[in-house]
Parts: sequence; C-alpha cells; structure tokens
Amino acid sequence: MSVTLVEARGVAVHFQKATALEGVTCAVRAGDYLGIVGPNGSGKSTLVRVMLGLTTPAAGEIALFGKPQVDFTDWHRIGYLPQRLKYFNPNFPGNVEEIVRLGLLANARAAHSRTPHDPAAMTHVLELMGIDHLRRRLVGELSGGQQQRVILARALVGKPELLIMDEPTTALDPETRENFYALLSRLNQEEGTTVVLVTHDSGSIGMYANRLLYLDKRVVFDGSFEDFCHSPEMTHFFGEHSQHLICQRH
Repeated sequence: MSVTLVEARGVAVHFQKATALEGVTCAVRAGDYLGIVGPNGSGKSTLVRVMLGLTTPAAGEIALFGKPQVDFTDWHRIGYLPQRLKYFNPNFPGNVEEIVRLGLLANARAAHSRTPHDPAAMTHVLELMGIDHLRRRLVGELSGGQQQRVILARALVGKPELLIMDEPTTALDPETRENFYALLSRLNQEEGTTVVLVTHDSGSIGMYANRLLYLDKRVVFDGSFEDFCHSPEMTHFFGEHSQHLICQRH
C-alpha cells in the first residue's frame, strides 16, 4: 500500500463571503502523478496553498508525510513551482546554473546543511532536464520551454520527494506544454518523484497523469482518466458532449 504524503480532511476556505473550497477530502500518495483540474475559480490553487501552509483553512486539516501540518518541519522534502508568469522574471541577470543553484541553496538552508554546493546534483539535474549545454546562458536568452526546464530544475535540484506545481504551463505553446507533461511523467516513473500538477487543461494532463482530481470548490471526481471518461456520473455532471471534448474522443 502506498504511503500517503499529503492528506486533506474536510478542508474549507472562505474569502470574505465567497467560498473557495468546501469539505474537500483527498490524498496524495507516494508515486502519484496527480493532475488537479477544474474551471477557473474552482479552488485548485487554493487547495495547493492550503497544502503548503500558505493559506489557513476555515475548517479541516492537512497532514504532511504522516504528521499534522503544524508539526511538519521537513519542507526540503517538498519542491514547489508557483505560477510562472506571476513569480518568475525571465530578465533576471543570471545564467542557468546560477538560477538552478538557488534551489540547492534554499534546500540546504531548509535542511540545515553546510554544503549548499553540490556539483554532482547540479550536473545530474541539468542533464535530466536536457539543459546542461545551456548552463552558462542567460535565462532571458532562452525560449519559454527552456526557461520552464530551468525553473523545474531549480525545484528538483534538492531532490524533493514531492513536487507541487501551480499552472506551470500557462505561457507555453501546445507542443511545448505536451513535452513538459511528458517530462514530468518521466520524472515520476524514472526518478520516483511524486508529482502534483494544477492545470486547467483536463484533456492533455489526463493523457499523462495516473490520477485526476476534478475540483469545483468540492471534489467532483478522484480517479484515473480512463474512469473519468467512462463515468456515468461525470457524463451527468458535464454532459456527454463536454465529457467527450475533455477526453478528446470527439
């Protein structure tokens, strides 16, 4: 039986008079490649922020790696990739290696390590992302897909057991986005990294993730993409035409 890395129990979040989440119960298990999907305003990003302790729920609780969130201190075990456009400045005057090294430094501080420089870890993650040949290039000179690999390498260089990403593909073209999803699948299968990815792109992520969590302020569906596409309950919820569009079976 898989180890549970994150568990949400009855989570509710309210912003003034608006409900962002209500009674959300779900879990992230070791080895998952979980796609969190749903319409705009469905609470996807809010759920991730609650998991990371960035938003305090009005009700419910979160457990991380078997511990209550309030007692959890091993944050270096979790890598976080926020929304790209909001948090990443592509004009930052640093090269690829310098930016990726920031992730190694942050991890060393979180783990209270005295060795924030790890050439082997740097080389491994740059090669894994296929950007080792770019290590001296300024990040502002790279394409959108290459920049995305850089910030993913920054999140991965500390070897987190769990990688959480919030809409990381919003600025990418369809082909680059598909390549990014496939890269995450490889990380999940070959490196053993548990992946949680927030996206509005239900159809595409469903082709790669082994689980789909569909939110609309509550959990509407939690299961495999195949089950989603054949679920009578989901057909009733979306309508047959919309479900076929999501499943790309039209």
